[in-house]
Amino acid sequence: MTRADDPGDAEVQRSAAEHVLGTVGVTKRTAGAVESRTASRLWWDADADDYQAEHGEFLGLSDFVWCPERLREERAGLLGDVRGKRVLEVGCGAASCARWLADQGAQPVGLDISAGMLRHAAEGGRRSGTVVPLVQASADCLPFADDSFDLACSAFGGVPFVADVGAVFREVARVVRPGGRWVFAVTHPMRWIFPDDPGPTGLTVTQSYFDRTPYVEVDAHGRATYVEHHRTLGDYVRALSDAGLRLVDLVEPEWPPDNTEVWGQWSPLRGRYFPGTAIFVCTLDG
Repeated sequence: MTRADDPGDAEVQRSAAEHVLGTVGVTKRTAGAVESRTASRLWWDADADDYQAEHGEFLGLSDFVWCPERLREERAGLLGDVRGKRVLEVGCGAASCARWLADQGAQPVGLDISAGMLRHAAEGGRRSGTVVPLVQASADCLPFADDSFDLACSAFGGVPFVADVGAVFREVARVVRPGGRWVFAVTHPMRWIFPDDPGPTGLTVTQSYFDRTPYVEVDAHGRATYVEHHRTLGDYVRALSDAGLRLVDLVEPEWPPDNTEVWGQWSPLRGRYFPGTAIFVCTLDG
């Protein structure tokens, strides 16, 4: 899932990754492909242990949870029948989703830019007994041959962290066979206009939905230590169409009444009023 805390908060709230990377503040500026990739590797390598300690139980050892709203692939069926299918998970993290897919009879491959996250993915394979192939690479530079997969998916994976989302979609369209499916979940673009605060003050708009300047955390030398890019719903739709992918559904999960957990900026309070997740269901027409 995406990062939700702000390095401008009190020192007690600063994460171990921020200390390791020397993060001193936030800036709004452009960040190109190379800088975005480098920052993602730095951040997720430094944060992998803490992230897994905090969210590993929620994500499960072998489970496919699409979002903090607890929508599971087992119930949603957004990928369709996966038995016997070659599936690429983009931004797999600890690969809980990939292992679940393997348990359903699929042939998944987990891809992530972070060696730290892939270390947890390998450990999860040893603990569960379900070992899946793991590849370290960026979502916008997939190291696979054309038509290598039947499906591709990403549950809050690499999509928001690349500078050119069109490059990700073109790469997915290249490696997925015609007739295949691409399903990905991201923070709902509407959330961009609100501060990362799950409480009452987080219900007040603080910035423009149309401001596409990425969120960049930097160290004392101005080096990016974390980069996340914002796109509007329309941006996503146009980039998908330009890549030859057809949007067949846009799922905006509602907050479950029995979910009392707070995950970063997600909370029952915010979930009551507006969506936190957007799941794009796309096909590659043959």
